[in-house]
Amino acid sequence: MSNSSAHIVVCGAGVIGAATAYFLTRRGARVTIIEQDRPACAASGKAGGFLALDWCDDTALQALARRSFALHAELAANLPDDYGYRRLQTWAATAHASASHASASQPERAAAPDPDQPDWLNPQARVYAQLGDERSTAQVHPQLFTEALLNAALRQGAQLLKGRVGGLEWRDKHLSGVRIDDTIMAADQVVLALGPWTSQAASWLSLPPVFGLKGHSIVLKPRQPLGPAALFVDFHGRRGEQLSPELFSRPDGDVYICGLPEQSAVPDQPQQVQSDPASGAQLLDIAAALSSNLAGLQPERLQACYRPVTMDGLPFLGAVSDGVYLATGHSVWGILNAPASGLALSELMLDGQAHSIDLTPFDPIRLMNPA
Repeated sequence: MSNSSAHIVVCGAGVIGAATAYFLTRRGARVTIIEQDRPACAASGKAGGFLALDWCDDTALQALARRSFALHAELAANLPDDYGYRRLQTWAATAHASASHASASQPERAAAPDPDQPDWLNPQARVYAQLGDERSTAQVHPQLFTEALLNAALRQGAQLLKGRVGGLEWRDKHLSGVRIDDTIMAADQVVLALGPWTSQAASWLSLPPVFGLKGHSIVLKPRQPLGPAALFVDFHGRRGEQLSPELFSRPDGDVYICGLPEQSAVPDQPQQVQSDPASGAQLLDIAAALSSNLAGLQPERLQACYRPVTMDGLPFLGAVSDGVYLATGHSVWGILNAPASGLALSELMLDGQAHSIDLTPFDPIRLMNPA
């Protein structure tokens, strides 16, 4: 569809909706973004923001991830907002909960065995592999990145409205509008970028299933900045449980720690997502086991979110009906893969096919029940 007067409604102002709106408006499309709460209010604002060039190699995500990693560098150079993009070193480490008891009184390690390894780790926490360096891993602050894309889309002519999408309108079997609260907004094309809340649209449109996987995270402000690093940890808990937490130190001095996935029902609205104090306490225990700089701190934020996931682990990027496009299901790689997802979907919508990457593996029809 190349008609510049056509109206596109993007439902959802998370990172996927923001990236899609950005690339659509960069082509001159007329776009309205609808968000029921606030931009990046769910997983897009509470993710780790870790980026990897080649961690999806030899999977169906390889082209999407590599194109996105390159686009992240281009966007960081071109967007005016600072959202904490930087390249960094990435490590695998092991630690035990028992180390946290002694961490507050342990002297800091004078030097790591390898000068490139983090020197802020407790002696009991051991780095055993390098997973990436400045050529292959990077980070952004996910909420600030989402807002930067959204701000750019607004500067390029998009509108942002608050409201809850409740259905679609059709005329002669063609899309004619979107029901938003008690009104109907005319629309020629619609993007459903609703994350795990996409399942609500299944009551008024035939869609493949989208689920939500809950995760918990904390944000700490250490007394001394840790320096740029990402840490993927094999953690042995107090009761013998094996956990896989992740730690990302950010340019503003914050340290983000996540993990502890949980199966629970997605609430009706994003603002109803509840964090769990017990999970927060466990993440604090992990933090103390990793570094004395993190021991005894109170969280700046204790938060939880639901990552949108699909049955086969691949996102949905494509048409589900005449003029209606689905963009969700990116799981842990939503922040990484948002740029190429938005670019390719904008090409599909405006040109009839994607040019930057092949969207065939992500066609929603693969998991839709036959009519």
